[in-house]
Amino acid sequence: MVRPPRLPLPRYVRRKWLRGERVWGHFFEVPTWAKQAGCPLRNEALGTDYDLACRRAETVLLKQLDSWRTAGRSDLIPNRTAEGSFDWLTATYKASEKYTKLSRSQRTNHDLGFSLVAGYTLKDGRRFGSLSLQTITTDVVDRLFEKLLIVREPVLCTEGKPVLDGKGQPITRPRERRTTVNHAMKSCRRAWNVVGRRNPKIVPEQNPFSRMGLKDTSKETPTGSYEQLLAFVVACDANGHASLGSAAMVAWEWLQREEHIFGVLSVEHYRPRERPDEVFIIHPKTGEEVWIPLFDAGEPLFPELMERLDAIKRGRIGGLLIVRDWLDKASGVPVPWLARSGDLTYMRHATKDMIRAAHLPLDLSFRSWRHGGMTELGDAELTDAQIRAISRHKNARTLPRYVKRTQRQIIAGTRKRRLTRTNRGDLSE
Repeated sequence: MVRPPRLPLPRYVRRKWLRGERVWGHFFEVPTWAKQAGCPLRNEALGTDYDLACRRAETVLLKQLDSWRTAGRSDLIPNRTAEGSFDWLTATYKASEKYTKLSRSQRTNHDLGFSLVAGYTLKDGRRFGSLSLQTITTDVVDRLFEKLLIVREPVLCTEGKPVLDGKGQPITRPRERRTTVNHAMKSCRRAWNVVGRRNPKIVPEQNPFSRMGLKDTSKETPTGSYEQLLAFVVACDANGHASLGSAAMVAWEWLQREEHIFGVLSVEHYRPRERPDEVFIIHPKTGEEVWIPLFDAGEPLFPELMERLDAIKRGRIGGLLIVRDWLDKASGVPVPWLARSGDLTYMRHATKDMIRAAHLPLDLSFRSWRHGGMTELGDAELTDAQIRAISRHKNARTLPRYVKRTQRQIIAGTRKRRLTRTNRGDLSE
């Protein structure tokens, strides 16, 4: 089972893997020396939301600890970042509309990149974030990239414990984290451009994070086939995750992203009283909305999916349409797949479990069903305009990312070419 990445944590905050929820839990622990000295603070559980946990620790608990340790002297220090520093740059960007209008996952990626770069410790002990923007040149950024690219990790034995050398020290090995560092550089480049546009007198015109020649190592999302989708749904039904199978069919048929399926699509959106033959689909990423017809001349267009959703709607009045297949023990209400923090870790682990149960390729994920549905549109020889009418993509240039090239498309294209020759009379009928 693959666990989420270990993001950087504030002082005295530790993480613990919660097996039941399959997420990281965060805990603030008062250091032993402070307890022995009579510190009134107590240990505190900070929850599973990474952003909220860090905010609580940095803005409340650590300030209280520092205030006690310094007898109140730390309260007199102004809590602001030096104007013109890298920390000021990222803070200014995060306060702008360009940042706040992004999705939660995009903001999290930016935050991780900013923390990685700003938290790097220089040889003289200073944080990179404290540097003045005037001193951050292309040469400095290139050397920073090389330093961040390689990280050393302990070698683990079969029992999960670190392997020790003859001196009792953990043996480590280098690992390249190019995708992570690439994203960090792109986040810094974006922040520099946005803040520099509004603060030309403070931010240098030349962006040192631009034109770095970053090598893209991202892998193409594996595409599932319709037969694999059906096998996945059967496995979900057999293992108490029927709702997950229904969600996969929604992703395939209506090309919905997982954040929308589990966090936005509601009972009221599917066959409402005023429009009983349609479903209301929202695409949060593009801001597009569309009513999709469910019947053509009285014949259902999505019979397999509609049968499952009709059964859900019969037993529900309102709320999210796709929820887990059991009720909360305390409240007796359905449990959402999407956590309050917007986290879908449990859903992704459950998806992997069902993929294993269906004996499908392990590189498949929940995203594979949406990509499979998009590719099916290409196999059906729909035009770009027809595909965008269904998927609500604004730009045709993004379609190749989802509509994979298949042998069926090649064969169809070759037949059309030969038909053109026949119509010209170049070939005998």
